[in-house]
Amino acid sequence: MNINELKQKFIDKYGESGADIRVFHAPGRVNLIGEHIDYNGGYVLPAALEFGTTLVIREREDNKLQLASTNMSYEGTLTTSSVGEEKTGEWTDYPVGVMVELAGKGVKVTKGYDFLFHGEIPNGAGLSSSASLEVLTGYAIQSLEGVSEIDTVQLALLSQKAENEFVGVNCGIMDQFAVANGAEDHAILLMCDTLEYEKVPFRTGSYKLIIGNTNKRRGLVDSAYNERRSQCEQALAILKEQLPALNYLAQLTPEQFVTLQDQITDEKVRQRAQHVVEENARVLASVEALRENDLVTFGKLMNASHESLRSLYEVSCEELDVMVEEAQRIPGTLGARMTGAGFGGCTVSLVHEDDVERFVSEVGAAYEARTSLKGEFYVCGVGDGVKELKEAK
Repeated sequence: MNINELKQKFIDKYGESGADIRVFHAPGRVNLIGEHIDYNGGYVLPAALEFGTTLVIREREDNKLQLASTNMSYEGTLTTSSVGEEKTGEWTDYPVGVMVELAGKGVKVTKGYDFLFHGEIPNGAGLSSSASLEVLTGYAIQSLEGVSEIDTVQLALLSQKAENEFVGVNCGIMDQFAVANGAEDHAILLMCDTLEYEKVPFRTGSYKLIIGNTNKRRGLVDSAYNERRSQCEQALAILKEQLPALNYLAQLTPEQFVTLQDQITDEKVRQRAQHVVEENARVLASVEALRENDLVTFGKLMNASHESLRSLYEVSCEELDVMVEEAQRIPGTLGARMTGAGFGGCTVSLVHEDDVERFVSEVGAAYEARTSLKGEFYVCGVGDGVKELKEAK
């Protein structure tokens, strides 16, 4: 749906008014490489996507806040004085939670607004629809309430806090950070605990990102996540006996790990630690490859990442493995891997534009034949972080 169509939907819903209609956009995100190492002191390499969530918003003459979405039937109505008084369990808790956090930072919603959100990110696909909604709301309200310089790092943090404390989902910072700070043709090298970050050129040229949604509902994620964290903590405790200054597994180089790995007698615990150390090294090698515009090497590192997540960290599943295998069979595919927490969700592949049609057709058919599930594919490039669409005024 284009901007003019969205604005017309907005007017159809809320009517004409003398106030300006403003339009804002926040992307979805994909993690290109660096999985399950954020909580082990490692780097991640997310990128903002070209598609995401759009907000059409207009000031009202009263103190009413009306929230509607083209994607959801539920609509929320509250007032500037009742923000945060109750949670509904509906999608509106995400923007309302952001308003609560903004008020805590001294940016109160002082006027009424009509909101119409339009999301292009499939819910549950692991592409950060919630982070996109949160960052979008925070950016738009600060703009409308007269904040002249919006700190996008702080915006990411308050959006994460809204999800943690108001919505009640214990997410990390990566999603909100990538949505708030993404840049066209760049990935973000991010250290999640310190928020040290760097924008890395990601010039895909004649290659496209293809996000493959397995449509496999995630199971086991919470219990497996807790188990993996515990195993990593066990490995760290053992290795700290040899290296007392070691605070995180990802501080080890692969060479150091080889000399110390025999200290970890439990094979599963040793494999978990090996993944963390080697995945962090792959992220750093990926950054070097991207700086050299070496997409072939980057693709090989993506493939190696998936194999490690499958065999060492064991957070993949049959559906993810099948989609990755079929993706890697397409001649124009440089690399493919699962992305996200695992046990379902999405894959990400880097594919030559001449092979995109074949990829979608052949991978889709083979995936359905082997799993009886119908996959979905989203072809995209790397886009900007949150922004106002000025030309849409």
